[in-house]
Amino acid sequence: MATRASAAVLCLMLAGLVPAHAAGTDDAGQAAPAHGLSVFRDSEDGRFDMSRWLLEHRGFLPVPIIITDPAVGNGGGLALAFFHRPADSAATRPGSDGRQQMVAPDIYGGAAMRTENGTQAYGVGASLHFDEDRWRYRGGVAKTSMNLAFHTPGTRLPPLQIDYNLDGLMSFQQGFRRLGDRDLFLGLAWIYMDLDVGFDVASDRENFTPPELASRSSGLGMSLQYDSRDNTFTPNSGWLGMAEGNFYMPGIGSDTAFQSYRAHAFGYWPLLDKRLVLGGRIDTRWANGEIPFYRLPYIDLRGIGSARYQDTRAAVLETELRWNMTTRWALIGFVGAGRTWGRHNSFGDADNEVSKGAGFRYLIARQLGMHVGVDYAWGPEDSTFYIQVGSAWR
Repeated sequence: MATRASAAVLCLMLAGLVPAHAAGTDDAGQAAPAHGLSVFRDSEDGRFDMSRWLLEHRGFLPVPIIITDPAVGNGGGLALAFFHRPADSAATRPGSDGRQQMVAPDIYGGAAMRTENGTQAYGVGASLHFDEDRWRYRGGVAKTSMNLAFHTPGTRLPPLQIDYNLDGLMSFQQGFRRLGDRDLFLGLAWIYMDLDVGFDVASDRENFTPPELASRSSGLGMSLQYDSRDNTFTPNSGWLGMAEGNFYMPGIGSDTAFQSYRAHAFGYWPLLDKRLVLGGRIDTRWANGEIPFYRLPYIDLRGIGSARYQDTRAAVLETELRWNMTTRWALIGFVGAGRTWGRHNSFGDADNEVSKGAGFRYLIARQLGMHVGVDYAWGPEDSTFYIQVGSAWR
């Protein structure tokens, strides 16, 4: 998960939970013995670590939400994630290439947030694994009221900024089945949204056709996913590739008929004995049919405002380099570019939008391989902070 954030928030969390005298070493500079360690001390290096709290004590991971997105104004909130590994669930399993892969524990969570322009949202969700990771589930339900701005796509028409509100319910439910012993999964999904669309200026409604103003969308989806990552939270090696299609039809509760598709791949390569990890991402999204204007694909990059660039086609390329300075601390740098086209622009006429940034990470749960940290990103119009828990790529 990622939220626009202040770097001070995470630093205070790390500093405040570990007393100054709990350095993790004895007077001789050796690692502290395992007996007597607090629940927030790691048994291997004595450093601040939440693995035991999350896995053995069914504790929660608090994630502060500090929002600085110009699209919705400043604001904040809190997310809580609860981790549980069933007694009969193994921590790892052999991948199809012979390497051990971590089996993520079950995660349950909830979040609430509000911003200064009146945007607010709250919801619950879960990510579950069954039968030695042969089955996977992820999903959530949220109630939201979002005050956003729609920027008319393309360069052939005079650009307009149209302020609008979306108020209602959203639900996402998805299940996966592993195909044999391979790292390949077949997925089925149901996506449902019932959102009332309102405008700050009533006449702005005339800029859209009736299908573009549809409130209710209900779609069934199918996907094929390949996942050979060594870790689902902060991968160091392997691939995640996925192709999916979602089909919205009146027969299953949708106001209009349209289709949305996405194909993406994330790759991770360890370098210099894992001191460096190079990541690469390619992500394409497109839509056909009578799609509501607020469901158009958009450029999804750190440093670019949510839904700032939209059209019926969107593509992103991004790379990230992580330098593991110590066993706990890492620095990262990233750069990416995206483009939208389709309804009002050809691919050749569209502009590339570039973002870049840097950040740091701390290994907060060694047994899960989970890093947390802060990124600062620069885009075409804005620059902002993000709190990161795990990978920034979703």
